[in-house]
Amino acid sequence: MADRPGAVRLLNRLAERELGRGGGRVRRPAGDTHVDIAYLRTGPRVDVPIVVIPGGPGLASTLPYRALRREAADQGLDLVMMEHRGVGLSRFDVGGTKLPVSTVTISAAVDDLAAVLDDAGISRAVIYGSSYGTYLAQMFGVRHPERVASMVLDSPILSVVDDLATTRAYRRGLLLDGPGPVPAAIRALVHSDTVDSAELGHVVTSVYDMAGSDVLRRLVDARRRGRARIVWRRIAHLGRAEIDGTNPYVMEPDLVAGISYRELGYAHNPDGLPLDPVEAFADHTDEEFVGEPVFLPDAIPAFTWPTAVIAGSRDLVTPPPISARIAGLIPQAALVELPGVGHSALDSHRRAALAVIRAMLDGQHRELPRRSSELAALPRRGSLQIVAALVRAGIEVDSRLPL
Repeated sequence: MADRPGAVRLLNRLAERELGRGGGRVRRPAGDTHVDIAYLRTGPRVDVPIVVIPGGPGLASTLPYRALRREAADQGLDLVMMEHRGVGLSRFDVGGTKLPVSTVTISAAVDDLAAVLDDAGISRAVIYGSSYGTYLAQMFGVRHPERVASMVLDSPILSVVDDLATTRAYRRGLLLDGPGPVPAAIRALVHSDTVDSAELGHVVTSVYDMAGSDVLRRLVDARRRGRARIVWRRIAHLGRAEIDGTNPYVMEPDLVAGISYRELGYAHNPDGLPLDPVEAFADHTDEEFVGEPVFLPDAIPAFTWPTAVIAGSRDLVTPPPISARIAGLIPQAALVELPGVGHSALDSHRRAALAVIRAMLDGQHRELPRRSSELAALPRRGSLQIVAALVRAGIEVDSRLPL
């Protein structure tokens, strides 16, 4: 639907309507042209609002986070979100042409965020970043420390090369090389040579993230016996769509490719072994990793504000050891480990994310580690919970179909 002109126009109208509920546009340079960066602001106005930066970098803010903004407003939270340059309402320059990829960089996005705060009359804010958004949040803290009241780093990234080594070791130790029925089932599937390696990596990590180890074991066992093919293909398709597909006003990875590959190394140095986090990306780009704009491990020990670092126990994208390292580098950081939660609480458990925000506003970030189980047990809502339920149901149905 979304690739048809009529559908795109409808999505544009929906996005413009959402923008009309509160926010604005600020004109910014983009190479030889300019772009009007859209931003949204909802809820009652306060002196220190919350700025939320989602992941991606191709993920939009306007349409995907309508429910988050409504729930935040119901809780009396003043919430600001910027539409990232190259995406959604900030995708085209003032002449209606797609932004050049060369103008979509991390540094430009950080400068855009500062301009948005200027335009909205905001001097200081709580900065909440999720996944890729944590890199922007930390970069914003490096460049504009006086504007940060406190910070939440949800499923954070830190350093391209170090994070890659950590993620490989964590994934393989947990799901491939270690003891127990899940690694044994995955090893057997790998040795059967019946599934594509990149496809295996996406399906295994996605199902573990959304539904846990027992559901993953059942799916892998069924697939090894030649069953559960339908649900396997559908999950694999979703993974491919996230990398090389385009869903207007939701996920648009094309114009942010310079950030993904040249600056943050999403396809950097694949090693050819199972469960490699860069394998699927490397199959879809020729871009070379040039280098991240700031080496954050050297920069973030200078952060002086309260910081909550959220680590989901089932996160295989930015696994818990990365969060623990970041929490150890920031002087006023509190590590919030959420049991049974996957990557990005903002997307997988928004009530927990909003509860963390409330604690930051109340000056109680040091209490958050003791509340981890309570936060994780809050009722979950959102599309990822629907997908997880469909995965479970699909395994049950597909495993019973005739071969």
